[in-house]
Amino acid sequence: MEMYNPPHPGEVIKGLWLKPANISITEAAKALAVSRKTLSKIINGNGSVTPEMAVRLSIALGGSAESWIGHQVTYDLWQIKQYKHELGVNVLKVA
Repeated sequence: MEMYNPPHPGEVIKGLWLKPANISITEAAKALAVSRKTLSKIINGNGSVTPEMAVRLSIALGGSAESWIGHQVTYDLWQIKQYKHELGVNVLKVA
């Protein structure tokens, strides 16, 4: 069953890890060995969890890299499906 409007991975990171543990974006970025700007973009929903970031998150926060990438893919697919009718794609007739 498809999730309705899944959260961006940044919301998950902020809501389940950073905020409850009172960890700043700066502290988390340092632990992840990425720039504050990079992590801030993800936290604010303006950046994506890449495969490399997924591995970093799995090391720093737990869970598998696959689950972190899964959050991103689920979010991205839901977003694109909201306007799939505008993509101009036609069904191919295969004999």
